[in-house]
Amino acid sequence: MALRELLCAYGLQSLGECPDGDTKIVLIGPLEPAFWQIFTDSDEYNDGAGDPMDRWSQRVLAQIGATLGAEPLFPFTGPPFAPFFTWALKSGRFWTSPIGFLVHDQAGLFASFRGALRMPGKAQLQAPVNPCDSCPRPCTTACPVGAFAGGYNVAACKTHVQSQDGQDCRTGGCLARRACPIGQGDRLPAQSAFHMEAFL
Repeated sequence: MALRELLCAYGLQSLGECPDGDTKIVLIGPLEPAFWQIFTDSDEYNDGAGDPMDRWSQRVLAQIGATLGAEPLFPFTGPPFAPFFTWALKSGRFWTSPIGFLVHDQAGLFASFRGALRMPGKAQLQAPVNPCDSCPRPCTTACPVGAFAGGYNVAACKTHVQSQDGQDCRTGGCLARRACPIGQGDRLPAQSAFHMEAFL
């Protein structure tokens, strides 16, 4: 079975590829909105133990890697930590957004990595066309507390999200990310709330 079909069965997709010597790195992320239902039906989500999404990702990508003879890699294991940010920029499908987060050509500011596969073959690179170049950049003004002015102020962000005024961010996801015109409406609010709870 081809990589695309294997990933799709788990609500995952390739977000891009980059060269890695004689092999290639395939960056893996959620295929939204299908991903959320598949994940929430999993044993990891329902067993009450910690880090359910990371544990699910490790299991699933290990299975896919074994099928394809590929090495699974994860952004949350280390040190040393795998250079996902660098790989993303080399793929030609990610850029550094005006607020400092990675922006993807299809997932926008909601792009996230569940892992990667190092596998044989030549990377299929995209011709870079930064979507932010032709965008009015609503992400820069969407944060109600200006947490992205002059760099990301994590403390201000967390304080707001935990407050009564931050309920919209807490239950629906970061307003700055949601302001990005790319990928709007793909991520379900329940998934955003899950990630925000983990962030806090």
